[in-house]
Parts: sequence; structure tokens; C-alpha cells
Amino acid sequence: MASSSAAVVFTTKTPYVLPSQKFMIPLDWKRYQLSQLINKALSLAKPIPFDFLVRGSILCTNLGECRAENGITEEDTLEIEYFESVLPPQRMTTLPQEDWVSSISCRISQHFLTASYDGHIRLFDYAQKLVQDVPAYQAPVTSVCVVPSPTLTDESVLVASGSHDLTASLTRVSLVPDALPPFQTLTSLHLHTSPLSSITSDHTGSHLLTASWDHLIGFWDTTIPTRDEVAPTSDPTSSSDRKKRRKVASEADQGRAKRKAPTTVLKSHTARVSKAVFAPGSNQRAYSCGFDSTVRTWDVELGVCTDTITVPERPMLDLVVTPDGHTVLASSTDRTVSIFDLRSPSLASTTGTLMHPATPSCLVYPVANASETLSPPSTSSAPQVLTGAYDGIARLWDLRSLKSAVASVKAWDGSPKKILSVDWVGEVVGVAGEGGVEVWRVGQGDRVLTGIK
Repeated sequence: MASSSAAVVFTTKTPYVLPSQKFMIPLDWKRYQLSQLINKALSLAKPIPFDFLVRGSILCTNLGECRAENGITEEDTLEIEYFESVLPPQRMTTLPQEDWVSSISCRISQHFLTASYDGHIRLFDYAQKLVQDVPAYQAPVTSVCVVPSPTLTDESVLVASGSHDLTASLTRVSLVPDALPPFQTLTSLHLHTSPLSSITSDHTGSHLLTASWDHLIGFWDTTIPTRDEVAPTSDPTSSSDRKKRRKVASEADQGRAKRKAPTTVLKSHTARVSKAVFAPGSNQRAYSCGFDSTVRTWDVELGVCTDTITVPERPMLDLVVTPDGHTVLASSTDRTVSIFDLRSPSLASTTGTLMHPATPSCLVYPVANASETLSPPSTSSAPQVLTGAYDGIARLWDLRSLKSAVASVKAWDGSPKKILSVDWVGEVVGVAGEGGVEVWRVGQGDRVLTGIK
């Protein structure tokens, strides 16, 4: 006669550790009953919901069905790892926008920063009040990021942005409503001959990376030049112009933002470069992805591509690096997010794939709080990642189980609208795209969202 229970040993990497012992668990128990058991065994004053992993998959059925699916016999002891559940995101508010929003950042304390196709960069506070509206470009803004700057006061922030007009810029934006001046463009960055795809900063704010449709990546320092380094007709990619660029005088129009040249130009991609990011805690090592179906590793100081991951016929749109620097995730037009182990001797092989029903255009790892951008990231690997897709759905994944998303939420009411950018700081998630901007809450507690109405 078949047994109606299974021998189970629980493990965890959370602070909520059970004493080492074996439990006999009814086979018809599911996640809810197991979570109740853990809470009761730990005598927790406030109940904590837990999820469970069995052989790398999140438990979605009862134990009997799980055991059958994994080929586990009655004689085997079932090892189950438990971890704190991430509650489904809850929509908190929307931010008023007049056009598609290409990029969003939640990395200014108590504020949201957005970039729009109408050429404007906008700063909102947690009460959804528009603090600053910066008419930065005459063309769509494609990317915006906060540049950490310990020298700035709490009343302003340094912002880097890139545009379809072939340039990028550094702008100081006031956090104080009605401040004079409300913003100041400090310098414009000149290299690219096609629209920019992205702009990113290192963790210290000393260097930037720009990626462009022209197959190039620019490596920049963030010092503000006192005179033009690039003449209006020069080509910074040519060796002759680079020798001259520091000598270009700009005595006239002293109030105008000076034209800045890159420190190094990274050349290796053979098609549009979608994203370039620094390695965690470094401004000398970087990673990039592009429409040539590659992920590339760079020594940015030397301007040399040191490794290439090639996945044929998989044009890539975005990438993130895990905080420990060991893994890259890249989204692509074949409706997948590929996971690559940078320590693997065979860099062409993926270690996992997140399948999507529509093209995943963007992805992000969470950071604990806005101030984390001022220091090297934690060496522990974040288990969750958030993706946004062209079907208008943002999906929350736990990288310990790749079969399906832990939670998914549709952005904006009505027909599906493309998600173009996501950011995640603490419990705050910003979603931007064709429908404007929505702000969501992920997890439990009130420590981050105090003030959001």
C-alpha cells in the first residue's frame, strides 16, 4: 500500500533556520500548509509567507505530484529549500506624461526620473508632483541615468542622458521646486553618428558608457571641460581628430555647454549596440550586447574586447550583470532572456533561459536603496530579476526556478502597450513605455513607499 506521507528535510539560506530534523509530511500538502508548518515550528510572532524549491523548481503542486514529476521514490528523503515569498506587485500610482517614456530611474531618494520621446527629462517626487521639466533635446531621449556624485548637495542631482540626435549630455538638475536655475547642462558628449541606445554610469560616478546604433561604445570620464574638445565638424573616431580634440579652442560663447570627447572608443560589435554597462564595482571592465547576437566583455581602459559570447540569430536588446559579477542576463528579440555564466570555459553556452510570450525589451536587478549607487554592490547574488516585455506585462522571476515567472502584472489598462524600461529600488518598481509611467510596490512593509499616495 502506497504511503500517504513523505519524509522531508527542510533547508534555507534565510535567517529563519529550522533545527536539523526530518518531517513526515502528507502528500496532499501544498505551499500554504508547508508555510504554516515553518511558521509554527519557528514560533514566529508575525507570520511570514514562504515559497519552496524542490530540485531547482518552485513548488506549485502538492508533494505527491511533485514527487512523481521529479521521479522521487517513496524511499527517498525529499529535500526542500524554503525562502521568503515575494508578494505580487501592487499598482500604486501613475505619473503624468505627454509621450512614450523610454527610460525611468528610481535611484534618487524619494524621486522618479524619466526620459521621454518628446525630448524632455522629468523629475517627479513621491507625491507625483512634477519637480522639474528639462527640455533637453529636440529629438527623443532614449536613455537616462543618475550619476553618483558625492560632491553635490542634497538639493541637486547629476543626470546623464542620450538621444536620437546623436549626442549625450551631463545635466545638473535641482531637486527643489522653483529653484533658479532649475537645471544646467554642463557638457555635451560627441562621438556617435547614429542614435544612442543607452548611457550608464559606474558606481562612483567618475565614468560613463554610451552605446549606439553606429556599432560603437564610448568610454567617458565625467570631468567637465573648460573648452570644446570636439570641433563641430570633427570625427572623434579618427586618430587624427583625437590628437587634436583637446586643443580645440572655444573662447566664444563661454556660457554654452562645452563639447566633450570620449576617453576611449570601443570597436568590435558588427551591428547596433543595445546596452553597455560597467562590471559591478569597476570602471575598467564592462559588458555590452547588440544586434550582432553577441555579449562582449571589455577592458575599457585599453579599448579591447577580451571575450565574446555568440548566440546565432538572437539580436539582443538589454543586459544586466549579477551583483557578484559572475552572471550576465541578456534579453533578445526571440522572446527569451538568456543566462550566461561568465566563469564558464564555454562562453557560447547558456546556463538557463527565461521564456516570454512576447519580446522582453528590458530587465533589472533590484538594489536595496537609492544610496547603494554610491558604493560597490553587494557580493551576494540577487535571486530575483524583473523583465518588461512588448506585451505590456512585467514579470518577476526567481532565478532559482526558471520554468515560469513568480508573478506578472499588466501595465496600463486597455490594449497591450509596450514596456520600454523598468527599474527596481527597495520595494519601488517603476515601469515606463508606450503607456507612460506606472509605479508599483513589491514585497511587504512600509519602509520605502512612505509618502507615495
